[in-house]
Amino acid sequence: MFEEFRGKTVLITGASSGIGAAVALAFGKLGANVGVHYNSNQAAADAIAKEIRAFGSRAYVVQAEVSDVSAVERMVEDVVTEFGSIDILINNAGSMLKRATIADASAEHFHRVMDLNFTSVYAACHAVIPLMRNQGGGNIINVTSIAARTGGAAGSGIYAASKAAVSTLTRNLAKEEAPNNIRVNAVSPGVITTPFHEKVSTPVQMKAAKAAIPQDRLGNAQDCVGTFLYLASDELSSYVDGQIIEVNGGQLMP
Repeated sequence: MFEEFRGKTVLITGASSGIGAAVALAFGKLGANVGVHYNSNQAAADAIAKEIRAFGSRAYVVQAEVSDVSAVERMVEDVVTEFGSIDILINNAGSMLKRATIADASAEHFHRVMDLNFTSVYAACHAVIPLMRNQGGGNIINVTSIAARTGGAAGSGIYAASKAAVSTLTRNLAKEEAPNNIRVNAVSPGVITTPFHEKVSTPVQMKAAKAAIPQDRLGNAQDCVGTFLYLASDELSSYVDGQIIEVNGGQLMP
């Protein structure tokens, strides 16, 4: 199973840590060529690439500020130059930056969060879809959030709105690109113990979140990996399109 990934190229944004890093390693272990994107932590990205190469796969580390459309275009061009194609795009990069209520958040903060989480997805899809059309198909997996459905906790409204936009864009793209043999889906993680929450959530908030999860545990990055592999696999999910797959331990059952 998953032999289909051998020799295919996967570009993963935000691949230097957390969910992105776990997914990058999983694809590398299965023989894919992996574009390991990072914004500021080159050392971590290089370490992920080194592990991928240890599996016998190819890895290419690429830097870009994903909220900058032109930087994303350059990133895509660099990966294509290195590997010749992009078969699977995983738009994982994103952040809440900080918690701020709508009343207190500055316009600058609003635009930074929206650009990082939503503009980045538009930019990557805009750059990659023409390539996928020309090569006869492809697969796009966006990363949204449980907050896109719930609205998020206090101070996370802008982040939640940006992820809701990602979910809506995912559904629209799936309709637009199905005739071009490009499937578009999204993974929606719940509360996952990654550097994301280390920056924006207190121990008290994490304890409260855990209490709301039927499995009585917080998730980890590895808990999300199987869903990405499933959605990326034409063998397993060729008829799955425009879906938002919740990975949250039962916290939300839409």
